Amino acid sequence: MLELNQMHTVMGSTLRFELNSVGDLADRVSEGFPKVALRNTAQRIFDSPAEVNELMYRIVPEATYKRRTRLTAAESERTERLARVIASAEVVWDDRAMAKQWLLTPHPELNGKRPLDAAMSELGARQVEDLLDRIYYGIPT
Repeated sequence: MLELNQMHTVMGSTLRFELNSVGDLADRVSEGFPKVALRNTAQRIFDSPAEVNELMYRIVPEATYKRRTRLTAAESERTERLARVIASAEVVWDDRAMAKQWLLTPHPELNGKRPLDAAMSELGARQVEDLLDRIYYGIPT
């Protein structure tokens, strides 16, 4: 369930690029997102600056983040994955607060991991998206 408009909102609707297709997204990822896309994505989940920074620095080391204006393609790919999972959760729950709560609550289908933590790897993100799809379509989990 790829919601490009919702992903764009998660990363920050003030970004100076549009996402009209998966091809657009792939192009933006390969060019490298502006680093504000990562900050906006982290702020979508956490209110506390310390928690925002902790999540961001799991994707880009602190010193690297501070010295650059753009993310690398690999860092952009990790940011996109995180934004995609957040956007999917917001679509499924149709409520930002409920999506946030779900993302931060350990889930038995993810071996007790929080969906947010599981989504830090590509395979974990696939598991989270599969779980979200099953919830959305009413398939027992």
